[in-house]
Amino acid sequence: MLMMRLRRMSRRLPTAGLLALLAFPSWGARERAQTVPVGERLPDTVLEGLNGPPRRLIEFRGRPLLINVWASWCGPCRAEMASLERLAWTDERGDFAIIGISTDDDAEQARAWLGRSHATILHFIDRDLEMETLLGASRLPLTVLVSSDGRVLRKVSGARDWDSREMRSLIASTLR
Repeated sequence: MLMMRLRRMSRRLPTAGLLALLAFPSWGARERAQTVPVGERLPDTVLEGLNGPPRRLIEFRGRPLLINVWASWCGPCRAEMASLERLAWTDERGDFAIIGISTDDDAEQARAWLGRSHATILHFIDRDLEMETLLGASRLPLTVLVSSDGRVLRKVSGARDWDSREMRSLIASTLR
């Protein structure tokens, strides 16, 4: 996660500013949330919409949730996105919701990828790394399965074929 943050900061700051942050981390740090472990409840936060309006995380409570953390520059993230779309389309009963959280620095770059991929799932941008930190996204992609009451049930790192029989079984057994 540190390398991802440094890469993101290096795009925003001149070299001298980045070196100052590394030398004196408290200068650039604001009070950050801690990673929520499996079994604990995610706190409420406002999610900035990429292909829809902003939403509060608490608005997704009441039914299970799959949160996929991705970036437009991440090949494995792009590769698995189609399977998440297919999974959403085949969930006719609405057993769970699926949302995406982009860790891109540039919201327009993330929106451009969503347009090219014809995304229909709601996606949000994580400008301040808050969701990345809360979910513990040290590697991308990361998919987090969350209970209807907001508790983290499972974290799956790496790209998966989410509409495959194996992943549907994992989802069903986790959300049961």
